[in-house]
Amino acid sequence: MAHDLSGYHRALDLFEGLVAGVPGDGWDAPSPCEGWSARDVAGHVTAGQCLIRALAAGEPERDVGRDPARFVPGDVLMSWRTTRKECAAALTPDALRRPIPFGGLGELPLGDCLGAYILEPLVHAWDLARATGQPSRLDPDLVHHAFATAQVVAAPLRASGRLAAPLAAPRGADEQTRLLAFLGRSTA
Repeated sequence: MAHDLSGYHRALDLFEGLVAGVPGDGWDAPSPCEGWSARDVAGHVTAGQCLIRALAAGEPERDVGRDPARFVPGDVLMSWRTTRKECAAALTPDALRRPIPFGGLGELPLGDCLGAYILEPLVHAWDLARATGQPSRLDPDLVHHAFATAQVVAAPLRASGRLAAPLAAPRGADEQTRLLAFLGRSTA
């Protein structure tokens, strides 16, 4: 079965464009993620690529949950691009068919999980944009897809303390604003 990874790649492209737009002195800026700098956000998404690469190869999962900045030492853009390239090379047809654990849903093929993974780089693209003063308008199609995913995965993430409580979105808010509020992010 062929997997359509176009949304996944578009979300990574969006994130990479924002990483490329961060000025050299912008990496210490605080992000909307409590306690995280812009570098931590970039490191977290880069760590996600390391995790996907490990899953694709059938290797033990790496500890990507602590000290996210360690995944982007020195030149953040170069670290991101190198890790992204290594991850992409690992996404062979066999790897995309490999069953991996997917929360309370049991096991799913990695390729199917990457469709849901759009949420991660997309929302952190917004975090990075806000932290570094870049435009924070997201791709509406990706937002729509990510919002559907968020509604499925939010409860266990909140229960484990990895996702903030939802905020009330302003009346008449667009879908991006509603998604961000659902994820506990204020656009004000």
